[in-house]
Amino acid sequence: MTEPYAVPVPRGYRVGGWEVREPIATGAFGSVYAARRAGAGEGGPDAPDSVALKFLPTGTGTPRQLAHLRELIDREVRLLGRLRRPRLVRMYETLTVDDPGAPRLDGATVLVLERAEGSLSGLLAATPRPPSGPVLLAQVCEGLAQLHRAGWVHGDLKPGNVLLMADGSVRLADFNMAAELEGTHAYTPAFSTPDYTPPELLWSEVGERGRQTRPSADVWAFGVLAHLVLTGSFPLPGGTPTARRDAAVAYARGTDELRLSPVLPDAWREIVRACLTRTHAGRVGTEALLRRVSDATATAPAGRRFPWPTHPFARRDLPGPRRRRVLAVAAAATAAVAALVYGVVGLTAAGPDRQGGGGTGTAGAAAVAAASYGAAELRTDRGVPSAYRLLIVETAHDCADEDVTPALIAAMLKVESDFDPDLADYELNEYGIARWTPKVLRWWMNDDGTPAETVPEPPFPPAESIPAMGRYLCWIAPRLADDLPGDRRVLIAAAYRTSYDTVNDAAGVPPKYRDYADRVAHYLKEYTPSGRT
Repeated sequence: MTEPYAVPVPRGYRVGGWEVREPIATGAFGSVYAARRAGAGEGGPDAPDSVALKFLPTGTGTPRQLAHLRELIDREVRLLGRLRRPRLVRMYETLTVDDPGAPRLDGATVLVLERAEGSLSGLLAATPRPPSGPVLLAQVCEGLAQLHRAGWVHGDLKPGNVLLMADGSVRLADFNMAAELEGTHAYTPAFSTPDYTPPELLWSEVGERGRQTRPSADVWAFGVLAHLVLTGSFPLPGGTPTARRDAAVAYARGTDELRLSPVLPDAWREIVRACLTRTHAGRVGTEALLRRVSDATATAPAGRRFPWPTHPFARRDLPGPRRRRVLAVAAAATAAVAALVYGVVGLTAAGPDRQGGGGTGTAGAAAVAAASYGAAELRTDRGVPSAYRLLIVETAHDCADEDVTPALIAAMLKVESDFDPDLADYELNEYGIARWTPKVLRWWMNDDGTPAETVPEPPFPPAESIPAMGRYLCWIAPRLADDLPGDRRVLIAAAYRTSYDTVNDAAGVPPKYRDYADRVAHYLKEYTPSGRT
């Protein structure tokens, strides 16, 4: 090791079913090592043979230091346990070292994580302004959107916390500073990397619970990161972090202007400016940021294009890797099964109905989480079955079009089947909760936008039918004419029943489908929380 490790672990050390190999990285609160499965049957059953072990110490220190460290450990374990998402590093299991003979290791928490090939900081050190920059940034933005949708702030977005996987994809990592939102704010420890900290937090007061932060702090950090990746320089002047911090304060107070690098592409210049506003209130929201980044990446010059768009089902003209088909579950889905499909057992909704504490992984905890999940977007008191809330809300979140909402999907499922997963209309050859015809469902089953190899056979479980409905709606939405009268969400529903060409030709809902559209409109209003349109 060329630098002191926060948690020194000798090569060959055994913890759980894993054997420690070479060191990977260290930080102030933990150290990461490569590890391999110690033998047949050892290690987590879902983990590959090669993983990364993150050691978080609980050994010596003052009571205050130990309390702070335990809080950081609990935060990271809780967040990783809830969010096993495509753009967040996956955690397979947690272990505790029981080794009285090694006082510095005894009691340490160990996170068993998927192993990365490197980090963005390493890539930038070797290749400033990498050609893959827009691709990487788009995936980072996806990860932030996933965190914010779940009600969390990362709190320490920087190149060292962006991991690069063997397949070229990106994972966000290191959630020591992550904080769960309580309404519009979260509370995080008073630690941060100055270059990526927004001005309002540089002078903010630190209370008993820590420092108040918002998702807009991550948006600022993304703007700094994007400028660094695309230009090789920070957006604020200065040869040291201290000088750049002072420049950020001067900019926020209006005594200096933001001077972005002339080599920053025009589309990204607007994105970075939208991230680096003087106040948090002026910053672009995460979902809008994701749409802008996706558009900027899709229109990048040859050699800099995203290998697959953020929402592949809305851009079916681009090639992409084939992904695993959505897991099919029993038609009579329970809340626990619905939660497991998305790997978010214990994940609760941000907002007034959010439950505290970490997920237990039990069916009861999943049911509580599912019953109130997405309450800010989908009413909890109007008969939408809790078993399908996770599927409905997450399906809507997977589409960048603002008109494809959880309330719209729920309203359509109500009208299509009355939420009946066993529906079988043999006369129309339509099946399942979303009334799919097998030959049509074939085109929307896969999340990479490619058709299934064979025509599926019913029954079609909700875990398959609902995401497929979302993909189809997201594909329809941009193909409707801009000048059509009426509620655009209802027009999307009508096009689902017939086609977008038919709706465009009729300049609205065709007479044959007005009753259907009126029923969707009724339940759309019923399921939309007050204060939302």
